[in-house]
Amino acid sequence: MTLPPPSMVVLNGRFLAQPVTGVQRFATEILHGLDQLAAAGAWRGAEILTPRTETPVPALAGLTARAMGRLHGHPWEQAELAGAARGRLLVSLGNTAPLLAGRRQIVVVHDAGAFDTPESYSLAFRSWYRLLHHGLAAAGARIVTVSRFSRDRLVARLGIAPERIAVMREGADHILREPTDSGMLERHGLKPGRFALVVGSRAAHKNLGVLSGAAALLAERDMELVVAGAIDPAVFRTGADGIAFPARLLGRIEDDGLRALYENAACLLFPSRYEGFGLPPVEALACGCPVLAARGHAVEEICGEAALCFDGQSPEAVAAALRRLLDEPGLAATLRCRGLARARDLTWDAASRDLAAIIEDAAANHASGDHP
Repeated sequence: MTLPPPSMVVLNGRFLAQPVTGVQRFATEILHGLDQLAAAGAWRGAEILTPRTETPVPALAGLTARAMGRLHGHPWEQAELAGAARGRLLVSLGNTAPLLAGRRQIVVVHDAGAFDTPESYSLAFRSWYRLLHHGLAAAGARIVTVSRFSRDRLVARLGIAPERIAVMREGADHILREPTDSGMLERHGLKPGRFALVVGSRAAHKNLGVLSGAAALLAERDMELVVAGAIDPAVFRTGADGIAFPARLLGRIEDDGLRALYENAACLLFPSRYEGFGLPPVEALACGCPVLAARGHAVEEICGEAALCFDGQSPEAVAAALRRLLDEPGLAATLRCRGLARARDLTWDAASRDLAAIIEDAAANHASGDHP
């Protein structure tokens, strides 16, 4: 099977005009990966369509980009992008896509959180996502997600067959591109190995309140709980994170500083009760940081034996897992080795190749008239 000419595939570039969170991080990394494949002749490429904004398009070697339209945000995507992509295969990387593009499109939907954890999101956000995802499914769009867990949850919520949802990887190697911020610990008064790290937005499903027992254990040992991450009030409900114990709140940290935290933390504590993939745990694996995570969602699937999993409903269980890590000889070293090995399979090049193959298959089906 071969792809049609590049002009027949369009990438939705709306994410380039959005603030960078996990979804935009994914989209940007995949854009660079597909661009490298196109530049190397391993993929025929595509045209990227973006809204007209002051945000520059990243330098590209194998893909082309074009700013178009007069609108922004959802109106641009739903109306102008749909019109500009008409007759071509549209690929959207960030959970949203135009309903008018119908079945001639691929949409990456990262999870079913708007259905499964409504308490984490604003009413407007979750209502729009539910309506949009049901509409895309009804229109016959090809859906792609990033874990078997997310596929199963989307199948259950959207009422579609599992074969209509493809699964691809995400990557972890972006965290290793920037040199470590050597002054990060000193600026925040942190000591190597004397803190446990939490990374992520402070939304309700991140379940930070369950860390109370771990925070008490750390305090007994003259160690700290450090929380890195911000929250977007337009998406998540604020005031629901449950932090009512000593913790050092750092806010949003850039990759070089985050790498320093991963490399010097005793472990990453990841108590989230719902993840479609979970970037912080795989970033930690890539940096040699032991991962302790709540079981029952995609993180357990993605990390496998490289993570020590606990019952995310029990503060005592979190504290017990942390105590085991700190006291059991060789456990931290074992988790570090397993994590580094696991991270070798989680690269953005591999993820981009996954998606390129999905695009090729969808394009061939559309060309033959054999729609999923």
